[in-house]
Amino acid sequence: MNVDFVKAVAQLGAEKGIAPDILYEAVEEALITAYKKNFGSAMNVRVTLNKSTGEIHVFAKKNVVEAIEDPAIEIDLEKALLLNKKYQIGDVIEEEVTPKNFGRIAAQNAKQVIVQRIREAERGMVYDKFSSRENDIVTGVVQRIEGKNIYIDLGSAEGILLPNEQIQGEEYNYHDRLKVYVVEVKKTTKGPQIILSRTHPGLLRRLFELEVAEIQDGTVEIKSVAREPGMRSKIAVWSNDENVDPVGACVGQKGMRVQNIVNELRGEKIDIVKFSADPQEYVANALSPSKVIVAVADESEKICRVIVPDYQLSLAIGKEGQNARLAAKLTGWKIDIKSESQAIESGELEYADDEVNKASADDSMDNGEQEHNEE
Repeated sequence: MNVDFVKAVAQLGAEKGIAPDILYEAVEEALITAYKKNFGSAMNVRVTLNKSTGEIHVFAKKNVVEAIEDPAIEIDLEKALLLNKKYQIGDVIEEEVTPKNFGRIAAQNAKQVIVQRIREAERGMVYDKFSSRENDIVTGVVQRIEGKNIYIDLGSAEGILLPNEQIQGEEYNYHDRLKVYVVEVKKTTKGPQIILSRTHPGLLRRLFELEVAEIQDGTVEIKSVAREPGMRSKIAVWSNDENVDPVGACVGQKGMRVQNIVNELRGEKIDIVKFSADPQEYVANALSPSKVIVAVADESEKICRVIVPDYQLSLAIGKEGQNARLAAKLTGWKIDIKSESQAIESGELEYADDEVNKASADDSMDNGEQEHNEE
Protein backbone atom coordinates (compact mmCIF):
# COMPACT_ATOMS: atom_id res chain seq x y z
CA MET A 1 0.00 0.00 0.00
CA ASN A 2 1.70 3.19 -1.14
CA VAL A 3 2.06 6.57 0.50
CA ASP A 4 -0.40 8.21 -1.89
CA PHE A 5 -3.17 5.88 -0.76
CA VAL A 6 -2.57 6.78 2.90
CA LYS A 7 -2.54 10.50 2.09
CA ALA A 8 -5.74 10.10 0.10
CA VAL A 9 -7.42 8.51 3.14
CA ALA A 10 -6.41 11.46 5.33
CA GLN A 11 -7.58 13.99 2.74
CA LEU A 12 -10.89 12.21 2.26
CA GLY A 13 -11.49 12.22 6.00
CA ALA A 14 -10.82 15.96 6.16
CA GLU A 15 -13.20 16.70 3.26
CA LYS A 16 -16.00 14.65 4.78
CA GLY A 17 -15.43 15.97 8.28
CA ILE A 18 -14.53 12.51 9.56
CA ALA A 19 -11.58 11.94 11.89
CA PRO A 20 -8.76 10.24 9.86
CA ASP A 21 -8.20 7.76 12.71
CA ILE A 22 -11.69 6.35 12.10
CA LEU A 23 -10.78 5.68 8.48
CA TYR A 24 -7.38 4.23 9.40
CA GLU A 25 -9.13 1.82 11.76
CA ALA A 26 -11.41 0.86 8.90
CA VAL A 27 -8.38 0.23 6.66
CA GLU A 28 -6.79 -2.01 9.28
CA GLU A 29 -10.05 -3.96 9.63
CA ALA A 30 -10.13 -4.36 5.85
CA LEU A 31 -6.55 -5.61 5.84
CA ILE A 32 -7.34 -8.25 8.44
CA THR A 33 -10.33 -9.39 6.36
CA ALA A 34 -8.21 -9.46 3.20
CA TYR A 35 -5.46 -11.52 4.86
CA LYS A 36 -7.85 -14.09 6.28
CA LYS A 37 -9.64 -14.37 2.95
CA ASN A 38 -6.48 -14.91 0.92
CA PHE A 39 -3.89 -16.42 3.25
CA GLY A 40 -5.30 -18.01 6.38
CA SER A 41 -8.87 -17.77 7.56
CA ALA A 42 -8.16 -19.63 10.80
CA MET A 43 -5.41 -17.31 11.95
CA ASN A 44 -5.86 -14.69 14.63
CA VAL A 45 -3.94 -11.73 13.21
CA ARG A 46 -3.18 -8.11 13.95
CA VAL A 47 -2.37 -5.59 11.22
CA THR A 48 -0.46 -2.32 11.58
CA LEU A 49 -0.44 0.48 9.02
CA ASN A 50 2.29 3.10 9.08
CA LYS A 51 0.48 6.38 8.44
CA SER A 52 3.64 8.06 7.13
CA THR A 53 5.11 5.43 4.80
CA GLY A 54 2.06 3.27 4.04
CA GLU A 55 3.93 0.11 5.10
CA ILE A 56 1.81 -2.81 6.26
CA HIS A 57 2.82 -5.47 8.76
CA VAL A 58 0.74 -8.53 9.59
CA PHE A 59 1.31 -10.37 12.86
CA ALA A 60 -0.16 -13.79 13.64
CA LYS A 61 -1.10 -14.35 17.27
CA LYS A 62 -0.22 -17.84 18.51
CA ASN A 63 -0.60 -19.58 21.83
CA VAL A 64 2.52 -21.25 23.31
CA VAL A 65 1.77 -24.94 23.89
CA GLU A 66 3.66 -28.12 24.67
CA ALA A 67 2.23 -30.09 21.73
CA ILE A 68 0.83 -28.41 18.63
CA GLU A 69 -2.68 -29.40 17.50
CA ASP A 70 -3.42 -26.44 15.18
CA PRO A 71 -0.32 -24.79 13.62
CA ALA A 72 -2.40 -21.80 12.53
CA ILE A 73 -3.00 -20.64 16.09
CA GLU A 74 -0.37 -22.52 18.15
CA ILE A 75 3.41 -22.67 18.52
CA ASP A 76 5.41 -25.18 20.55
CA LEU A 77 7.46 -24.04 23.53
CA GLU A 78 10.79 -25.06 21.97
CA LYS A 79 10.29 -22.78 18.95
CA ALA A 80 8.93 -19.99 21.12
CA LEU A 81 12.06 -20.05 23.31
CA LEU A 82 14.18 -19.47 20.22
CA LEU A 83 12.29 -16.20 19.74
CA ASN A 84 12.44 -15.18 23.39
CA LYS A 85 13.74 -17.16 26.37
CA LYS A 86 11.09 -15.62 28.64
CA TYR A 87 8.14 -17.35 26.94
CA GLN A 88 6.20 -19.98 28.91
CA ILE A 89 3.31 -22.32 28.12
CA GLY A 90 0.09 -20.32 27.96
CA ASP A 91 1.73 -17.14 26.68
CA VAL A 92 0.62 -15.48 23.42
CA ILE A 93 3.28 -14.48 20.95
CA GLU A 94 3.11 -12.46 17.74
CA GLU A 95 4.90 -13.67 14.64
CA GLU A 96 5.15 -11.54 11.52
CA VAL A 97 3.51 -13.21 8.54
CA THR A 98 3.27 -10.34 6.06
CA PRO A 99 2.92 -11.83 2.54
CA LYS A 100 4.70 -10.36 -0.50
CA ASN A 101 2.61 -7.93 -2.58
CA PHE A 102 0.01 -7.91 0.17
CA GLY A 103 -0.51 -4.14 -0.18
CA ARG A 104 -2.01 -4.41 -3.68
CA ILE A 105 -4.54 -7.07 -2.63
CA ALA A 106 -5.34 -5.24 0.57
CA ALA A 107 -5.92 -1.89 -1.15
CA GLN A 108 -8.79 -3.27 -3.21
CA ASN A 109 -10.56 -4.52 -0.08
CA ALA A 110 -9.73 -1.35 1.84
CA LYS A 111 -11.43 0.90 -0.72
CA GLN A 112 -14.74 -0.88 -0.28
CA VAL A 113 -14.53 -0.75 3.50
CA ILE A 114 -13.57 2.94 3.49
CA VAL A 115 -16.56 3.83 1.32
CA GLN A 116 -18.85 1.92 3.67
CA ARG A 117 -17.29 3.49 6.77
CA ILE A 118 -17.62 6.98 5.29
CA ARG A 119 -21.28 6.33 4.53
CA GLU A 120 -21.89 5.14 8.10
CA ALA A 121 -20.00 8.10 9.57
CA GLU A 122 -21.94 10.57 7.43
CA ARG A 123 -25.23 9.02 8.52
CA GLY A 124 -24.12 9.25 12.13
CA MET A 125 -23.22 12.93 11.75
CA VAL A 126 -26.56 13.71 10.09
CA TYR A 127 -28.44 11.92 12.88
CA ASP A 128 -26.49 13.78 15.60
CA LYS A 129 -27.04 17.13 13.88
CA PHE A 130 -30.78 16.82 13.37
CA SER A 131 -31.67 14.84 16.51
CA SER A 132 -30.38 17.84 18.46
CA ARG A 133 -32.79 20.01 16.46
CA GLU A 134 -35.95 18.09 17.27
CA ASN A 135 -38.72 20.55 18.24
CA ASP A 136 -36.99 23.28 16.27
CA ILE A 137 -37.40 25.00 12.91
CA VAL A 138 -35.21 24.30 9.88
CA THR A 139 -35.36 25.83 6.42
CA GLY A 140 -35.41 23.62 3.35
CA VAL A 141 -36.27 23.47 -0.33
CA VAL A 142 -38.84 21.16 -1.92
CA GLN A 143 -36.67 18.62 -3.72
CA ARG A 144 -39.12 16.03 -4.99
CA ILE A 145 -42.74 14.95 -4.69
CA GLU A 146 -43.63 11.25 -4.56
CA GLY A 147 -47.35 10.61 -4.31
CA LYS A 148 -48.54 12.60 -1.31
CA ASN A 149 -45.11 12.72 0.34
CA ILE A 150 -43.01 15.87 0.00
CA TYR A 151 -39.22 15.51 0.29
CA ILE A 152 -37.38 18.57 1.58
CA ASP A 153 -33.68 19.21 0.96
CA LEU A 154 -32.19 20.41 4.26
CA GLY A 155 -28.66 20.83 2.93
CA SER A 156 -26.79 17.93 4.49
CA ALA A 157 -29.88 15.72 4.68
CA GLU A 158 -33.34 15.11 3.32
CA GLY A 159 -36.51 15.35 5.38
CA ILE A 160 -39.99 14.07 4.63
CA LEU A 161 -43.28 15.95 4.96
CA LEU A 162 -45.96 13.27 5.35
CA PRO A 163 -49.57 13.96 4.27
CA ASN A 164 -50.83 14.36 7.86
CA GLU A 165 -48.10 16.96 8.52
CA GLN A 166 -49.05 19.10 5.50
CA ILE A 167 -51.41 22.07 5.74
CA GLN A 168 -54.64 21.18 4.00
CA GLY A 169 -54.98 23.15 0.78
CA GLU A 170 -51.35 24.33 0.80
CA GLU A 171 -49.59 23.69 -2.50
CA TYR A 172 -45.96 22.59 -2.64
CA ASN A 173 -43.95 23.11 -5.80
CA TYR A 174 -40.40 22.17 -6.76
CA HIS A 175 -37.80 24.61 -5.39
CA ASP A 176 -40.27 26.20 -2.93
CA ARG A 177 -38.39 27.42 0.14
CA LEU A 178 -40.15 26.48 3.39
CA LYS A 179 -39.70 26.70 7.13
CA VAL A 180 -40.58 23.33 8.66
CA TYR A 181 -40.72 21.92 12.18
CA VAL A 182 -38.58 18.88 13.06
CA VAL A 183 -40.96 16.48 14.77
CA GLU A 184 -38.73 13.41 15.07
CA VAL A 185 -35.47 11.93 13.81
CA LYS A 186 -35.45 8.13 13.49
CA LYS A 187 -32.53 5.76 12.92
CA THR A 188 -33.16 3.36 10.04
CA THR A 189 -31.05 0.89 8.06
CA LYS A 190 -30.99 3.39 5.19
CA GLY A 191 -29.87 6.24 7.40
CA PRO A 192 -31.69 8.79 9.56
CA GLN A 193 -35.30 9.59 8.67
CA ILE A 194 -36.25 13.18 9.48
CA ILE A 195 -39.99 13.71 10.00
CA LEU A 196 -41.04 17.32 9.30
CA SER A 197 -44.26 19.23 9.90
CA ARG A 198 -46.06 22.36 8.74
CA THR A 199 -49.07 21.73 11.02
CA HIS A 200 -47.44 21.34 14.45
CA PRO A 201 -48.28 24.07 17.03
CA GLY A 202 -44.56 24.17 17.79
CA LEU A 203 -43.96 25.69 14.35
CA LEU A 204 -46.03 28.74 15.27
CA ARG A 205 -44.35 29.01 18.68
CA ARG A 206 -40.84 28.87 17.21
CA LEU A 207 -41.73 31.38 14.46
CA PHE A 208 -42.74 33.90 17.13
CA GLU A 209 -39.62 33.13 19.16
CA LEU A 210 -37.46 33.84 16.12
CA GLU A 211 -39.38 36.96 15.05
CA VAL A 212 -39.95 38.72 18.39
CA ALA A 213 -36.87 40.05 20.18
CA GLU A 214 -38.75 40.39 23.47
CA ILE A 215 -39.48 36.66 23.45
CA GLN A 216 -35.84 35.88 22.72
CA ASP A 217 -34.61 37.90 25.72
CA GLY A 218 -37.29 36.49 28.04
CA THR A 219 -39.27 39.71 28.56
CA VAL A 220 -42.32 38.20 26.89
CA GLU A 221 -43.39 34.57 27.35
CA ILE A 222 -45.58 32.38 25.19
CA LYS A 223 -47.97 30.68 27.59
CA SER A 224 -50.10 28.63 25.18
CA VAL A 225 -50.70 27.96 21.49
CA ALA A 226 -53.83 26.61 19.78
CA ARG A 227 -53.85 26.01 16.07
CA GLU A 228 -56.03 24.83 13.22
CA PRO A 229 -53.36 24.76 10.51
CA GLY A 230 -53.94 26.89 7.46
CA MET A 231 -57.12 28.42 8.95
CA ARG A 232 -56.67 30.18 12.28
CA SER A 233 -54.44 30.15 15.35
CA LYS A 234 -54.45 31.70 18.79
CA ILE A 235 -51.40 32.42 20.91
CA ALA A 236 -51.43 33.60 24.54
CA VAL A 237 -48.56 35.82 25.68
CA TRP A 238 -47.47 37.37 28.96
CA SER A 239 -44.98 40.10 29.83
CA ASN A 240 -42.58 39.94 32.77
CA ASP A 241 -42.14 43.71 32.49
CA GLU A 242 -45.20 45.84 33.22
CA ASN A 243 -43.85 48.49 30.85
CA VAL A 244 -43.90 46.07 27.89
CA ASP A 245 -47.16 45.23 26.17
CA PRO A 246 -46.85 41.54 25.20
CA VAL A 247 -49.49 41.71 22.48
CA GLY A 248 -48.00 44.85 20.96
CA ALA A 249 -44.52 43.33 21.01
CA CYS A 250 -45.74 40.30 19.05
CA VAL A 251 -47.74 42.39 16.59
CA GLY A 252 -44.80 44.70 15.93
CA GLN A 253 -44.68 48.14 14.40
CA LYS A 254 -47.46 48.46 11.81
CA GLY A 255 -48.09 44.74 12.32
CA MET A 256 -44.85 43.75 10.59
CA ARG A 257 -43.82 40.99 12.98
CA VAL A 258 -47.05 39.05 12.92
CA GLN A 259 -47.44 39.72 9.19
CA ASN A 260 -44.10 38.02 8.50
CA ILE A 261 -45.38 34.92 10.30
CA VAL A 262 -48.73 35.05 8.50
CA ASN A 263 -46.85 35.23 5.19
CA GLU A 264 -44.71 32.23 6.13
CA LEU A 265 -47.87 30.27 6.96
CA ARG A 266 -49.41 31.47 3.69
CA GLY A 267 -52.28 33.51 5.09
CA GLU A 268 -53.15 31.64 8.30
CA LYS A 269 -54.99 34.10 10.59
CA ILE A 270 -53.41 34.61 14.00
CA ASP A 271 -55.07 36.02 17.15
CA ILE A 272 -52.61 37.23 19.78
CA VAL A 273 -54.21 37.47 23.23
CA LYS A 274 -52.96 38.44 26.66
CA PHE A 275 -52.60 35.63 29.18
CA SER A 276 -54.13 36.02 32.63
CA ALA A 277 -53.96 33.90 35.76
CA ASP A 278 -57.64 34.77 36.26
CA PRO A 279 -59.53 32.18 34.17
CA GLN A 280 -62.48 34.53 33.61
CA GLU A 281 -60.27 37.25 32.19
CA TYR A 282 -58.19 34.70 30.26
CA VAL A 283 -61.24 33.13 28.60
CA ALA A 284 -62.64 36.57 27.75
CA ASN A 285 -59.31 37.52 26.14
CA ALA A 286 -59.14 34.20 24.29
CA LEU A 287 -62.51 34.80 22.61
CA SER A 288 -61.02 37.80 20.79
CA PRO A 289 -61.96 39.46 18.48
CA SER A 290 -65.41 39.26 20.10
CA LYS A 291 -66.23 41.34 23.19
CA VAL A 292 -67.39 39.67 26.39
CA ILE A 293 -69.94 41.24 28.78
CA VAL A 294 -69.15 38.88 31.62
CA ALA A 295 -67.48 35.51 32.22
CA VAL A 296 -68.09 33.26 35.23
CA ALA A 297 -65.76 30.34 35.88
CA ASP A 298 -66.81 27.13 37.61
CA GLU A 299 -63.61 25.62 39.02
CA SER A 300 -65.25 22.30 39.97
CA GLU A 301 -66.42 21.56 36.42
CA LYS A 302 -63.60 23.48 34.69
CA ILE A 303 -66.19 25.34 32.65
CA CYS A 304 -66.49 29.07 32.00
CA ARG A 305 -69.92 30.54 31.18
CA VAL A 306 -69.61 33.57 28.93
CA ILE A 307 -72.16 36.19 27.92
CA VAL A 308 -71.59 38.30 24.82
CA PRO A 309 -73.62 41.05 23.10
CA ASP A 310 -76.30 39.70 20.79
CA TYR A 311 -74.67 41.11 17.68
CA GLN A 312 -71.36 39.42 18.55
CA LEU A 313 -72.63 35.90 19.30
CA SER A 314 -71.71 34.55 15.86
CA LEU A 315 -68.30 36.26 16.08
CA ALA A 316 -67.62 34.69 19.49
CA ILE A 317 -68.55 31.23 18.29
CA GLY A 318 -66.86 31.66 14.92
CA LYS A 319 -67.43 29.87 11.65
CA GLU A 320 -68.39 26.27 12.43
CA GLY A 321 -67.48 26.97 16.08
CA GLN A 322 -63.84 27.63 15.26
CA ASN A 323 -63.26 30.69 17.49
CA ALA A 324 -64.82 29.07 20.56
CA ARG A 325 -63.02 25.79 19.86
CA LEU A 326 -59.62 27.46 19.61
CA ALA A 327 -60.29 29.54 22.75
CA ALA A 328 -61.14 26.38 24.69
CA LYS A 329 -58.01 24.65 23.40
CA LEU A 330 -55.87 27.69 24.26
CA THR A 331 -57.15 28.12 27.83
CA GLY A 332 -57.87 24.50 28.72
CA TRP A 333 -61.40 25.48 29.84
CA LYS A 334 -64.75 24.38 28.46
CA ILE A 335 -66.60 27.47 27.29
CA ASP A 336 -70.39 27.93 27.30
CA ILE A 337 -71.31 31.00 25.25
CA LYS A 338 -74.69 32.74 25.37
CA SER A 339 -75.97 35.99 23.94
CA GLU A 340 -77.12 38.80 26.21
CA SER A 341 -80.80 38.23 25.40
CA GLN A 342 -80.49 34.46 25.97
CA ALA A 343 -78.86 35.09 29.34
CA ILE A 344 -81.62 37.52 30.38
CA GLU A 345 -84.32 35.01 29.43
CA SER A 346 -82.67 32.23 31.42
CA GLY A 347 -81.90 34.52 34.35
CA GLU A 348 -78.16 33.95 34.01
CA LEU A 349 -77.32 37.57 33.29
CA GLU A 350 -78.79 38.60 36.63
CA TYR A 351 -76.66 35.90 38.30
CA ALA A 352 -73.62 37.11 36.41
CA ASP A 353 -74.34 40.70 37.44
CA ASP A 354 -74.46 39.53 41.07
CA GLU A 355 -71.03 37.99 40.60
CA VAL A 356 -69.72 41.25 39.17
CA ASN A 357 -71.28 43.29 41.98
CA LYS A 358 -69.91 40.90 44.60
CA ALA A 359 -66.42 41.18 43.09
CA SER A 360 -66.71 45.00 43.11
CA ALA A 361 -67.81 44.94 46.77
CA ASP A 362 -64.87 42.72 47.67
CA ASP A 363 -62.52 45.17 45.94
CA SER A 364 -64.03 48.06 47.90
CA MET A 365 -63.56 46.18 51.18
CA ASP A 366 -59.96 45.39 50.28
CA ASN A 367 -59.30 49.07 49.50
CA GLY A 368 -60.91 50.11 52.80
CA GLU A 369 -58.75 47.65 54.74
CA GLN A 370 -55.67 48.92 52.92
CA GLU A 371 -56.52 52.55 53.81
CA HIS A 372 -57.14 51.53 57.42
CA ASN A 373 -53.76 49.76 57.61
CA GLU A 374 -52.02 52.81 56.14
CA GLU A 375 -53.60 55.01 58.83
